[in-house]
Amino acid sequence: MSPRRNRPKDAGPSGTSAEADPSDRYGGWQSTESWRGEEWSVRHVAGASAQGKTYRCPGCDQLIPSGVPHVVAWPEHSGVDERRHWHKACWNAKDRRTSRVQRSRNAPRF
Repeated sequence: MSPRRNRPKDAGPSGTSAEADPSDRYGGWQSTESWRGEEWSVRHVAGASAQGKTYRCPGCDQLIPSGVPHVVAWPEHSGVDERRHWHKACWNAKDRRTSRVQRSRNAPRF
């Protein structure tokens, strides 16, 4: 009896296909946009890949519920720690917002 194959035949050593696009991992696509004089990486995330997770949108300071499609954006020069999850509408309206959301002194910052 031969051992069972757990990976596709064309998979590399990590188990992912050589043709696989890393942005497809989250069910969306990735692009680059300019905002505030910086280049930002923007990834559109499908709702199915966000099951069981909630995030706070920096645009409206509201929670993004589990399973809702949204956008993840971060400055290109920074690392993973600078990623922020936005509602799609909030990301599209980021230039039209007049002031930042003011939080009380003891409110948590997300």
